Amino acid sequence: MSASITVTELHRHPPVGAQLVDVRSSSEFASGHIPGAVNIPMDQIEARLEDLLPGAPLVLVCQSGKRARMTAGLLEPCERLTTVLEGGTSAWIQAGLPIVRNVKTRWSLERQVRLGAGLLVLTGSVLALTVNANWLFLSAFAGLGLTFAGLTDICPMALVLGKMPWNGISHCQVTRANLKPSKDVP
Repeated sequence: MSASITVTELHRHPPVGAQLVDVRSSSEFASGHIPGAVNIPMDQIEARLEDLLPGAPLVLVCQSGKRARMTAGLLEPCERLTTVLEGGTSAWIQAGLPIVRNVKTRWSLERQVRLGAGLLVLTGSVLALTVNANWLFLSAFAGLGLTFAGLTDICPMALVLGKMPWNGISHCQVTRANLKPSKDVP
């Protein structure tokens, strides 16, 4: 079982030589993370063990602490010293500590999919009860989509939502005039 650390302890006295690993999805990480954290999502941690600093203790962070604790369990066979941040990024933000935002604050794609699927099921159920029983097929369609996504790790709803304007990458326009010439390039 891994140890835990409070937000105050981590901020005032971070473990010496520790690597801060945020195990949330990349969109969650981009919307706000603890300075110095690296992003290795929980579902990639076993495949990305080489990205962890050799021999360094790990401080695992997620939104509330649950995924970090699960990730610590996945790392137990590797015999890595792991510590979980209690309350996760939410507790860090509530404590008024600084965060790094790579993009405009937005919901994670996973959260958008859960909302979309939930709304389809709710709408189908309400319309089936009030208008016509055939609306139940809308709920069944949402359930089929979720089942497909779970079995194949391909989520058509996430692919569509990922292309929506609010999920676009924020960037500044880089022109040749903005670039400083390199000494190596004539």
